[in-house]
Amino acid sequence: MNLHSGIAAFESKHFNTAIPMLKPFAEEGHPGAMYRMAIMAQNGLGMVKDAALAARYMLGAAEAGEPLAMHGIGFMYMEGDCVEQSGEKALEWFTKAANEGLVGSMTTIAMMYHQGTGGVAADLEKAKEWYTRAGFDEML
Repeated sequence: MNLHSGIAAFESKHFNTAIPMLKPFAEEGHPGAMYRMAIMAQNGLGMVKDAALAARYMLGAAEAGEPLAMHGIGFMYMEGDCVEQSGEKALEWFTKAANEGLVGSMTTIAMMYHQGTGGVAADLEKAKEWYTRAGFDEML
């Protein structure tokens, strides 16, 4: 099996083809394969939804350094989707993803502080700092 073919099948939305190609790599700990398997398990793409599998793969990919998975597990924790809701863990993972350069994570952190959501206390100074870091200079 070829990892690149599995990723191409996933990106082309050929999930039934992607799963058997990506699963062996995901089981071996390849972050990109784990991330894509997590997305398919979380959303029931080419398989029955499986929250436990989605969380396992997403967390594994995040811990292995995949920035998109760091963002993904952050959202899982923020929303309580596939894992128990935890604003603290969400903020931790969004921060790790932001430190890898993901602007979407920076914006999400800013919104959490701006709105006081996800168990994070509202803090307009921190919100402004994160909006600025994300490239939005005039958000507050």
